[in-house]
Amino acid sequence: MNKLGLFFDKLPPDDKLLVSHIADMAEISQKKYISRFTAFLDERQTALAETAIKTIGHTHCFYGGYEGAGRVLLGLFPEYEEIVTDEFPIEAVVFRYKKEQKLSHRDFLGAIMSCGINRNMVGDIIVNDGHTVAFVYNTIAKTVANEISKIGSVGVKTSIESSPEVNIENRFSEINGTVSSLRADCVLSMALKLSREKTAQLIRSGNVSVNCESNISVSSEMKVGDIFSARGFGKYIFAEINGKTKKDRIHIKIKKYI
Repeated sequence: MNKLGLFFDKLPPDDKLLVSHIADMAEISQKKYISRFTAFLDERQTALAETAIKTIGHTHCFYGGYEGAGRVLLGLFPEYEEIVTDEFPIEAVVFRYKKEQKLSHRDFLGAIMSCGINRNMVGDIIVNDGHTVAFVYNTIAKTVANEISKIGSVGVKTSIESSPEVNIENRFSEINGTVSSLRADCVLSMALKLSREKTAQLIRSGNVSVNCESNISVSSEMKVGDIFSARGFGKYIFAEINGKTKKDRIHIKIKKYI
């Protein structure tokens, strides 16, 4: 941990655990000349891992099964070895069902986790009408494909495919309202439908990230285009500012990823 220095010392316990794991894998990769891979990382963890691995210094790559993935694995490779994304232990499970049956990301994630699978074994889930692709760790792909034949009341056919069609179409629900200021606690309070006090507790506990950064304060000012997430509540984008009320409150629009 000597190379990580003050960066490591200032991290909360969960982040220290992740960084320690990455440092151990980098050491094993270097000593045994083998490739090593993490579980799936969310965007905040990816930013943390990138800082850590650049500090340590090691050949690496982030990949989540397709270009532009949100949840990714960190791959650590021996020096001078060519990085090949095919080596990443990721499989794509494809679900097919009637287009008129509307299923959400939450529906698929719930069905997968009901198989006794941890969240960090599941990457992005790309939901489209009648066709959904879930990127998962290769060790659990057969379990998902074999055990899930229904999601709620909807029958699904599953297959494991090496090169699935990925059609990314972000879907949002809109949240419109007014805030007294653009402070993080104000904007998130409106988006999460929580009191400012409870929102401030979430922020201070490190359960909120803005643009992949969790080290924010309740008084940080939010800007249009900021992407933020709160553990247990989902992911959002600060979409618009639409003027002020007569009482000088600010009209804003938030979009929640669904």
